[in-house]
Amino acid sequence: MSMSHLYGTDGEDGVEMESFEVSDWDLQNEFNPHRQRHRQTKEEATYGVWAERDSDEERPSFGGKRSRDYSAPVNFISAGLKKSAAEDLSEEDSDEDEKPVKQEEIPKEFVPKKLKTGGNFKPSQKGFVGGTKSFVDFGSWERHTKGIGQKLLQKMGYVPGRGLGKNAQGIINPIEAKQRKGKGAVGAYGSERTSQSLQDFPVVDSEEEAEEEFQKELSQWRKDPNGGKKKPKYSYKTVEELKAKGRINKQLSTPQKELSQVKVIDMTGREQKVYYSYSQISHKHNIPDDSPQQPLGKDAKPQGFALPELEHNLQLLIDITEQEIIQNDRQLQYERDMVVNLTHEIQKMSEVLSHEETAISNLSRVLEMVEECERRMQPSCENPLTLDECAKIFETLQDKYYEEYRMSDRVDLAVAIVYPLMKDYFKNWDPLKDCAYGTEIIAKWKSLLENDQLLSHGGQDLSTDAFHRLMWEVWMPYVRNIVAQWQPRNCGSMVDFLDSWVNVVPVWILDNILDQLIFPKLQKEVENWNPLTDTVPIHSWIHPWLPLMQARLEPLYSPIRNKLANALQKWHPSDSSAKLILQPWKDVFTPGSWEAFMVKNIVPKLGMCLNELIINPHQQHMDAFYWVIDWEGMISVSSLVGLLEKHFFPKWLQVLCSWLSNSPNYEEITKWYLGWKSMFSDQVLAHPSIKDKFNEALDIMNRAVSSSVGGYMQPGARENIAYLTHTERRKDFQYEAMQERREAENMAQRGIGMAASSVPMNFKDLIQTKAEEHNIVFMPVIGKRHEGKQLYTFGRIVIYIDRGVVFVQGEKTWVPTSLQSLIDMAK
Repeated sequence: MSMSHLYGTDGEDGVEMESFEVSDWDLQNEFNPHRQRHRQTKEEATYGVWAERDSDEERPSFGGKRSRDYSAPVNFISAGLKKSAAEDLSEEDSDEDEKPVKQEEIPKEFVPKKLKTGGNFKPSQKGFVGGTKSFVDFGSWERHTKGIGQKLLQKMGYVPGRGLGKNAQGIINPIEAKQRKGKGAVGAYGSERTSQSLQDFPVVDSEEEAEEEFQKELSQWRKDPNGGKKKPKYSYKTVEELKAKGRINKQLSTPQKELSQVKVIDMTGREQKVYYSYSQISHKHNIPDDSPQQPLGKDAKPQGFALPELEHNLQLLIDITEQEIIQNDRQLQYERDMVVNLTHEIQKMSEVLSHEETAISNLSRVLEMVEECERRMQPSCENPLTLDECAKIFETLQDKYYEEYRMSDRVDLAVAIVYPLMKDYFKNWDPLKDCAYGTEIIAKWKSLLENDQLLSHGGQDLSTDAFHRLMWEVWMPYVRNIVAQWQPRNCGSMVDFLDSWVNVVPVWILDNILDQLIFPKLQKEVENWNPLTDTVPIHSWIHPWLPLMQARLEPLYSPIRNKLANALQKWHPSDSSAKLILQPWKDVFTPGSWEAFMVKNIVPKLGMCLNELIINPHQQHMDAFYWVIDWEGMISVSSLVGLLEKHFFPKWLQVLCSWLSNSPNYEEITKWYLGWKSMFSDQVLAHPSIKDKFNEALDIMNRAVSSSVGGYMQPGARENIAYLTHTERRKDFQYEAMQERREAENMAQRGIGMAASSVPMNFKDLIQTKAEEHNIVFMPVIGKRHEGKQLYTFGRIVIYIDRGVVFVQGEKTWVPTSLQSLIDMAK
């Protein structure tokens, strides 16, 4: 059953057949998101492909006949007139029957040729040589339009009949199109150049050259149809080329003759090949004309002269010769390199040999000197070796044979030679009687035997330093014996002995003497000391050790203070021996510990003494007052002022008031006032509290003079009291001005010194300087911090410093304060 009634026929009046090929409409609208999409109508949903379609749809569908749209614009064909449908069908049939065209059938005029761009054009020419066509009808279609194109061209300088461009170098005629015969690639059907392109761009190369080039390119892809034999190609290599070829490969460290002569059979190719070295394999693809020959065809003629065995043998001989040349070149290069290396080795060995000969000669001389020393060390020797002569021998070794002397084992040498002589030298030595004995000779041996590296590292190794071992094993036993017999109270001889040896003895040995020998003896003696019964003061045999031991004596100070405190329990200020015992310790104890000791043991006794003082203007006993004032330099000014304010001035002012109330003699009162004021030092009088007390006495006297107006008044009393008050106030003012001027001078001198030394001072250093000036203890509190800031004690006040501000500990919080206020609070 035929389906023609469904799809229709091919006739012009019949129904057109649906084409399932991809049309131009499909390609143009495939990626167009705004294309008109076909919506299925109700009739199409019912009848499917048999439904009738509207004629105005964009794409033809099944069963519908598409009418022509005569309102569409005219379509132009770039290659001339549009062909009819019959011609198109005939061309399609011819394309189907078309077969590949052989090279022999392609005419020569269609063979591609090399072009010369630009043709015969010259800049001075007004057009092309081949432009002969009339241009009367050029752009004639513009008669149906407004002619905007021609107008724009003329406005830009275009002249009809000439080319475009600044120099009219463009083509005159439009580009002609040439239709290709089939569907092959460009150039498959010969040359596609038109007559116009040949006129505008004439061919430069000849046709013979183009033919040869074309045949050459074509032979690369197709077999030679003639099957002709290739001409033999010969490759000539010189010896230098072979050497250069051999050097390209990796240089062998040593000539490998065995590997270079190994026979290698290569069966990787179509034929079996034999190589005589491994290096020949890497060049097998580089041999010219090494590809296997094509088998001869049936109609091919055999070669007239073919000797494959002879060719193979000749090729083998050539390869073997090449390999031998390469190997010989490598061997020669290797030998030359070996000659250069051996020359350098000979030079180095000669230098080493000369150095070794010098070292051997020096060592032989050193050995002779050492053997001479050993010979003279024998008991039966007539000329025994002395310590001075041995030192001269070691000096010679150090000066003339320094390297050998440094490399030698000086410890063993010194043990064998120097130690016996040193023991004999110090055999009858008594360090306490002759403390400087042997210092010069030991200092000389120190420069000879001490190890510089040990000094730089600060180590203590007896096995590596001969001098340290000498001092420890020879000198130290004498010191131990003498210290064991030494009495600590007789310290002068021992201190002089250590002072004379302090620059000679190693530091660690001196520390051992002070820590292990001297200090235990002193500690034991301090424990046995009794300040009440011993007639020798303790400072007389402790203080001489301060320059040597310094901080090592700190553990002795606490038991000394305890013993002194126990001795002062029954002491009375009338006994001046206490001051003689305590005064040497004032600068030894720390300021804080000394002040605490005074406040606890001395100040209460002085307060009791002042309480016992009776102030009587008519018959005054001053002994008790002198006992107290005598301790002024021992106790602090603040402690002394506190004693006077509490125990002296209340009674003194009371006596003054009672005296003024009984019609006194004001001249006697004035003398009495000035006499008591002269009993105090300027430092005590400068204290503000003392000033206030004496000013208070002046005010009492002024009130007494001014209040007795109606009663009897001694003539001139009021003027005398006013003059006394004025004089005392002026002295106080002058003293304050002098103190301020002195402080300003000190600050100026200190500022000049700081500027000269160019040492920057921070706020902490400033506080420390002020504390030293006012004799106030300023030191950090160990292990105590507030918000990460270190705490300090300034006298009895706890402070910390933050960004140049001093904070003082208050009742509940930390209060910032000035430096002067801090000093006043500490006092």
